[in-house]
Amino acid sequence: MSTTRPYSPGDRGPEQEPEPGGASGASDGPHVRRLSFDGASGVVPLARDFARQALYAWGWLPAATADRRAAAEDVLLVVSELVTNACLHAEGPEQMVIGCDRKVIRVEVSDRGTGQPAPRTPHRSGRPGGHGMFIVQRLCLDWGVVRAPGVAGKTVWAELGAPA
Repeated sequence: MSTTRPYSPGDRGPEQEPEPGGASGASDGPHVRRLSFDGASGVVPLARDFARQALYAWGWLPAATADRRAAAEDVLLVVSELVTNACLHAEGPEQMVIGCDRKVIRVEVSDRGTGQPAPRTPHRSGRPGGHGMFIVQRLCLDWGVVRAPGVAGKTVWAELGAPA
């Protein structure tokens, strides 16, 4: 379901505290990492690698079970789709924030675009292109768009459940 709420129902608020001392996967508290795309090329693989490193630091990888592996792959796919959409429809991403607590991982991609992301309707499963937000909608617990008043662009966010 697409929303315009800045955060999902019962959410934890706008900003998680950074990890004390860097990246430790041992604590149950929130973890947040930020990646700036300023001047970067190859932003989709860069974003995936950044997210993969976070998943290793937070203990999602290496995955001990097929369910945990699938959950990590879903996160990487959502990262790819959000960053790709920013490239195709919004002049490229500016920043990605990925945050995790025990139950939810949240991916945010900020750009300067004016468009409103939405799954293409009707979805045409056999046709190339136009599947990005449909994939995000199917894999995520929730997703939405945040716009700050007086600031160009938006942040597209998506939340996925942590593996059991």
